[in-house]
Amino acid sequence: MYENERRFGATTAHEGAAFDEGLRQHMLRVYNYVGAGLVITGLVAFIIGNTPALYVPIFSSPLKWVVMLAPLAFVFFFSFKIQTMSAATAQTTYWAFCGVMGLSLASIFLVFTGASIAQTFFIAATMFGATSLYGYVTKRDLSKFGSFLIMGLFGVVIASIVNIFLGSSALQFAISVIGIVVFIGLTAWDTQNIKEQYSENFDQESRQKLAVFGAFSLFLNFVNIFQLLLNFTGERE
Repeated sequence: MYENERRFGATTAHEGAAFDEGLRQHMLRVYNYVGAGLVITGLVAFIIGNTPALYVPIFSSPLKWVVMLAPLAFVFFFSFKIQTMSAATAQTTYWAFCGVMGLSLASIFLVFTGASIAQTFFIAATMFGATSLYGYVTKRDLSKFGSFLIMGLFGVVIASIVNIFLGSSALQFAISVIGIVVFIGLTAWDTQNIKEQYSENFDQESRQKLAVFGAFSLFLNFVNIFQLLLNFTGERE
């Protein structure tokens, strides 16, 4: 009997170690997607934002509205289609989204100095990393905050669209403050969700899609934290 219990304990420990290793690989895959996506976005934004032949036709014409709203269209498309996409299609859509986001962010190089953009990026990266780590290691159930965060997200998005036409500095300040709090909360919540949704019983296709969609959520949080912080810390040209 003692021998059976010992074998059972050893088997359970082995299974637990295998699950932990699988989860670690899954989270690394998610963060690798986020990192690669940010590289693509940054390169596209930098190249376009520093090339007059590219940014003048875009940002001096009605095309700028298409560029500014295109990432939002990708968000809705990705959210509604992820369940029916193949893993390959999900990856392609994600990379395309990162490129479009870079196109949308190119205007920051026309408004802010390069030094302040770099400084804000590192501040945002630090905040994002610390919050995501908290979401990963905490034992506290963050799901109860989900509904409030989602409502806050919709409020920030709607207010941001309205302020495109109003141009109110007071409203922009409120959006930035509330938005940073919302996206920091979403980073922790999304990280915990990504961790809990992982299962070693998923096939490779399902794991790949789960990693891409998890990266998509965290990527969005980071970009929004960065943009909102830039309104506070960015030094204008």
